[in-house]
Amino acid sequence: MMKARLETEVSKYMSYVLRHAPDAAGLTLDSGGWVSFDELEKALASKYDVSRAEIIEIVENNPKKRFTLAHNRIRANQGHSVDIDLALNQAEPPAALFHGTSLTNWQSIEREGLKKMQRHHVHLSADVETAKIVAARRKGEHIILRVDAARMFSEGHSFFVSDNGVWLAESVPVQYLSRNAGTP
Repeated sequence: MMKARLETEVSKYMSYVLRHAPDAAGLTLDSGGWVSFDELEKALASKYDVSRAEIIEIVENNPKKRFTLAHNRIRANQGHSVDIDLALNQAEPPAALFHGTSLTNWQSIEREGLKKMQRHHVHLSADVETAKIVAARRKGEHIILRVDAARMFSEGHSFFVSDNGVWLAESVPVQYLSRNAGTP
């Protein structure tokens, strides 16, 4: 059993190299974002005192389900800034989705909507509680935005859902956004 601090550090590093900088660990992602688990294990072992079993434990126990491990290959489920194709299928969203963010972002969002920035998609939550958890990672006061996903979808916007249940969209135009009740 590895210590929580090391587990968190290794998990964050895995997210970093599998989503943003595979070359930092000497890895090369394929077009779908996959890399050999053996290669990742070797890269992690050169940086941390961590076993194969502990890496698998990190993947399986990650509360955010950030990774998929299959057929001795691993990838991050979403949040990439490197050019990959997650081969996501379009899905019909629930009537409402939510986005947690910092209050300081509201003025820009109110003018321009939600943008994917350096990522492939805007990340949305299926419930307010999850959006609050996401917002809590941001500095300062937080707000929860409600996305009229049903209307967006009916008007031709595409939605996808990642392997770990995060809803994804190319963008969310301002006309589909409202500040959720109960937030500042």
